[in-house]
Amino acid sequence: MEINDEKMEIGGMSQGQVKRIVLTGPESTGKSVLSGQLAAQYDTVYVPEYAREYLSELNRPYREEDLLLMAQEQIRLEDLAASRARNGLLFCDTGLYVMKIWSEHKYGRCHPWILQQIATRHYDLFLLCNIDMRWDEDPLREHPDPLMRQYFFNLYRETLAAAGQPFAIVNGLGGERLRAAMNIIEAAFYSEKG
Repeated sequence: MEINDEKMEIGGMSQGQVKRIVLTGPESTGKSVLSGQLAAQYDTVYVPEYAREYLSELNRPYREEDLLLMAQEQIRLEDLAASRARNGLLFCDTGLYVMKIWSEHKYGRCHPWILQQIATRHYDLFLLCNIDMRWDEDPLREHPDPLMRQYFFNLYRETLAAAGQPFAIVNGLGGERLRAAMNIIEAAFYSEKG
């Protein structure tokens, strides 16, 4: 698939149907950049990761209860963005599996509200971003060690698979990563099923 400056026109979906695509995976795997790129390419909107905004404005170390507040606001923003989505797609720069894995790793448990939302909300595709990108230092990130990055990547993959969620791994750098994600989306939603 060749990428050009033209917006992608999406066919085959009714006007009211919005497919929610979640970008997920360990820290520093390009989820935020890729979410914005995909939204621009498909001429729609995306939901930024609220946790980044929340933690940037927090004047103390975060606590377990902060994860619930971040998750609730992320869902609220996602539902608002769904009403503005165009071309039948909404890209979510993170999802509740991130909160679940984060909470269980840091605190050994996850708030029941987050688990209930995971069980009842529907997503059409998860793009699991691989750790094939270099680590970008950022004061909000916690796990730069390559072994921890691999651990979390494996945990995301195993969690999505165990939950029966539709997911695909996105590899590559720069434009290659964008093309890989678009190829996955095209194959999942727009190719002729034979």
